[in-house]
Amino acid sequence: MRYRMTFAAGLAIGYVLGSRAGRERYEQIKRTAQRVADNPRVQEVAGVVGAQASKLAGMARSRVGDTLQHRIPFLSSDRHKPDAGTGWPDEDIVDRKARESGIPY
Repeated sequence: MRYRMTFAAGLAIGYVLGSRAGRERYEQIKRTAQRVADNPRVQEVAGVVGAQASKLAGMARSRVGDTLQHRIPFLSSDRHKPDAGTGWPDEDIVDRKARESGIPY
């Protein structure tokens, strides 16, 4: 369905841009499109669709964020410490990484 709507929109835009009917036909199409866009039912449907899309995007962001926090440790907010601003890692982190990897830093 989405592809059909995209195709129809592309067809309409192509017709308007490529029309040889002149300015009069262009203005007629423009007025019709404006009437459709100003229709309260169309605006209501657009609002509902926008709200649903926003809700789905929030759910997707939440799910992806939760998954990423489990897989990528530095995204987890409970491990963050306030930044001291030195740019050097804390000693306990360096020692822990050296023990975990066996490579001294």
